[in-house]
Amino acid sequence: MPTPAGTPANEPVIEATDLVRTYRRPRTSLTRQGEAVQALKGVSLSIAKGERFGIVGESGSGKSTLLRLLCGLDRPTSGSIRFDGQEIAGLPERRLRFLRENLQIVFQDPMSSLDPRMKVRDLVAEPLVSLGQPVGGRVAELLEAVGLPASAAERYPHQFSGGQRQRIAIARALAPKPQVLVADEPVSALDVSVRGQILNLLADLVDELGLTLVFVSHDLSVVRHVCETVAVMNQGEIVETGPVDEVWASPRHPYTQTLLQAVPTLEGLL
Repeated sequence: MPTPAGTPANEPVIEATDLVRTYRRPRTSLTRQGEAVQALKGVSLSIAKGERFGIVGESGSGKSTLLRLLCGLDRPTSGSIRFDGQEIAGLPERRLRFLRENLQIVFQDPMSSLDPRMKVRDLVAEPLVSLGQPVGGRVAELLEAVGLPASAAERYPHQFSGGQRQRIAIARALAPKPQVLVADEPVSALDVSVRGQILNLLADLVDELGLTLVFVSHDLSVVRHVCETVAVMNQGEIVETGPVDEVWASPRHPYTQTLLQAVPTLEGLL
């Protein structure tokens, strides 16, 4: 598998240490602050270059908060986040250009993440334009990589199915040639019949391009299909982590056991 430039293979590209994120609920009194709620309670993790790392947990587990911190979209209350050896926690947006170039996100709902007024060619080229990178023939190259015809560039998002829109979102995320691809529940808004296709596409592209994958889901069976390592989150903490097949076969924590029993499986579709 090729390795992107940056830190050597097997060294961490993302390191989080003792992350705490506290929010305050809205005020219910003029004299008292809103109640403090800890979304993350001292989370630490390390993601190696080229690794496929899954984060799994139910709604409210803290996985979305953790993802926002790792992507530089929010700041921790305390703790450290290093990307490719550089501290990003607390940096202002103007100093996060290196992160925006090297980490891209595929969101859950492709329809809400794609501007309906823009043609596909402009949507896919948008990250390149915003980062000041040349577009050239990159759009056609990316559409081919995700299994869409070149003619798709002249159409609008509403003219595609949900699975095709997610392919467009993946193409856009890959445009600036990132080191890390973050997938936030990328198949949960899709029909069951196309979920396996998108998961296989992601797995193939990660291998082909030598990317690091951070994959977030509520479904451990989905994470098992595309990831090597998994961290299980519950109530703002990582309660179990390890090789995904080992966690699947012999879950140690009661929450992981409950999660495995509760979620539907995609095994018959993948």
